[in-house]
Amino acid sequence: MIVHLVDGTYELFRYFLSPGAAFDRRGPKELLAVRGVVGSILGILEGGATHLGVATDHVIESFRNALWPGYKTGEGMDPLLHAQFEPLEEALRALGVVVWPMVEFEADDALAAAAAVAAADVRVEQVVVCTPDKDLAQRVRGERVVQLDRRRGELRDEAGVLKKFGVMPASIPDWLALVGDTADGFPGLPGWGATSAATVLARYGHLERIPRQAAEWDVSVRGAARLAATLAEQGERARLFRTLATLRTDAPIGVDVDGLRWPGPRATFAAWAGRLGSPALNERATMLAATRSAAAR
Repeated sequence: MIVHLVDGTYELFRYFLSPGAAFDRRGPKELLAVRGVVGSILGILEGGATHLGVATDHVIESFRNALWPGYKTGEGMDPLLHAQFEPLEEALRALGVVVWPMVEFEADDALAAAAAVAAADVRVEQVVVCTPDKDLAQRVRGERVVQLDRRRGELRDEAGVLKKFGVMPASIPDWLALVGDTADGFPGLPGWGATSAATVLARYGHLERIPRQAAEWDVSVRGAARLAATLAEQGERARLFRTLATLRTDAPIGVDVDGLRWPGPRATFAAWAGRLGSPALNERATMLAATRSAAAR
């Protein structure tokens, strides 16, 4: 089987910010992004997915905010977008999809935890983590756990991660610690850029293994002396940033692989489809469930 894990927060942002959303009059404005995501998830199921889970940031803040005051918050988020998180979770549950609404942890942590559970199941052929977020690149494993950017149609396995970032998946948290992540609100270390971080980490793998003196580096990096000095002076901050960037596979998901099997829509989905201004969503979901049920006999 193939397990699909979807970043619901990203999908909601994507549909909310879609240029076409401003001209869409087919449903209530306050639920347009929800309808887009629900239709998209149903499309994944119609494409053959059988086991699927969606993670959302029910609360934008997480335990990471206590570690770094500048970490991302919901401040400045459009109220119309913020108000659609809970309806999205409810609508997806009505569709019959497993939803992880994260509070203490983040949606990315739930995806990482679910990917670990799925990858440990010998029945699973592949785990497809549907998000372009570079954080999730750290969970890619060979061709077994892969990352899919659905908007661009790009699938990245371990070789793809190395090609894009210049480091192996296990080094992504270290790479982010040096480079920073503006989306998550931490700056990295001064002077360190994507190329210099990739060059050094491709050789040494993790922060602790990088020699303190640039003279001991056996890779050529522009401004190596300055970079080494910065890392030596701000090593504690770099390790903190790595903690922020490291996804928690112990996030509570409360389900195994069997629990991710899509059983079909619940009775409440018809009302949700009507509320979203698209009764056809329920017709599609009901027909898909009936087709699968008939094929299983």
